[in-house]
Amino acid sequence: MTQTDGSPPLPGELLAMLEAVRRVGRPRLVGGGVRDWLLGLPSKDFDIEVAGVGFEGLRRELAPFGATDVIGRSFGVIKVRGAGGAEYDFSLPRRESKTGSGHRGFAVEPDPTLSDADAAARRDFTVNSIAVDPFTGALVDPFGGRADLAARVLRHTGPAFADDPLRVLRAFQLAARFDLSLAPETAALCRQMVGTYAELPVERVWGEWEKWATKSVRPSRGIEVLEATGWIIHFPEVAALRGTQQEPEWHPEGDVLTHTCHCLDALAGLPEWAASPPARRRMLSLAVLAHDFGKPATTGRSEKRGSLRWVSPGHESAGGPLSDSFLRRIGAPLDLDAPVRALVVNHLAHHHGGADFTDPQVRRLARKLAPATIDDLAVVMASDALGRPPLPAADILARIGLLRGRAASLELEAMAPRPIIQGRHLVALGRKPGPGFKPVLDAAFEAQLDGAFSDEAGGLAWLRDHAP
Repeated sequence: MTQTDGSPPLPGELLAMLEAVRRVGRPRLVGGGVRDWLLGLPSKDFDIEVAGVGFEGLRRELAPFGATDVIGRSFGVIKVRGAGGAEYDFSLPRRESKTGSGHRGFAVEPDPTLSDADAAARRDFTVNSIAVDPFTGALVDPFGGRADLAARVLRHTGPAFADDPLRVLRAFQLAARFDLSLAPETAALCRQMVGTYAELPVERVWGEWEKWATKSVRPSRGIEVLEATGWIIHFPEVAALRGTQQEPEWHPEGDVLTHTCHCLDALAGLPEWAASPPARRRMLSLAVLAHDFGKPATTGRSEKRGSLRWVSPGHESAGGPLSDSFLRRIGAPLDLDAPVRALVVNHLAHHHGGADFTDPQVRRLARKLAPATIDDLAVVMASDALGRPPLPAADILARIGLLRGRAASLELEAMAPRPIIQGRHLVALGRKPGPGFKPVLDAAFEAQLDGAFSDEAGGLAWLRDHAP
């Protein structure tokens, strides 16, 4: 026991379980829940490790408190469902030994006789190896995790870290979620593990990227980890951004990867992103990450206003296919491809056109973005504008606000326009369904987008006057 911070706040039903369990063993709160508590963050995850008791003895003590699921007898894990639907994981201390390649190549052996220090040694990072006595608040911190938390350092617990390549990607997302810097010795160890990436199933790769995309407070910390460890090589669309030049007048912050990191951090600081559900957060994060993927292939020197400047003509459209390839590479769900690509391809829409946004422009933009929305695009564009320090962003943000206002007036800020004229209208006019329907319906929709009509009556009038 190294320190006492007061007991963590625990649900009453969990305290009752712990009281029962300590009659036969030595319970400790462990893992991410302890880390979050020490950081002052809310946590719904309660993992309890119980030494000094066998599996069946632990199960008998927990049985009166609700349904228990044996996650794996060989792992020594029991999940208890409380009265309110909450779930608590109880486990025995265990030893792990490497038996093969990959994330699952381990033999696990529960061992109730393990000391607190030996039980903590199997954990990935020191900040995750802290345990706490739930009754006294006394910390068990054999690897200095509390000091690393205070210093905002992410450090591996021991040499066994190298047995599991997934831990490098855990470092990537944990650094971003908790604003941590990777310890130099941990970065060096990870560089030795670069070749083990191929052992990871793509679904595990996506699991870590999804946490980065939905939970980061400083996403750039994750990109820093990928660079420091050399693992950025496994994500070539991101790696190519480093060293791609930008015109200092427009981008004084540096190259494209530096700009992208500023944009990502700006996104995480926007109240709208913080208030979004996880599905929208991940879409926006991945779109901001990918918004300049097209620049490496399109950047060159060109004469502008009498001098040679760095320009990237057409980088928006060039980025679309690259965002697709990146999402496939990291195993993202297929339904992310279309909205992320649309946001990448259209992220400079506020720079196009005249001083104002016309209704047809806004309608067509909303249509091109679907299933993403103008509201989504506005968040991406704002992040882009804020990612060029020390340049002020007020003028660009005002223009984005103008676009959002015009979209709101058309009720298109959160949806795309839908065709008013349908096949049933042609049938009602005496037409027989067939190949000729599509060109008529397409022409009607184009007229609707141009503002020729805005309701069914106007659409029918347009049909009578214009449809052959």
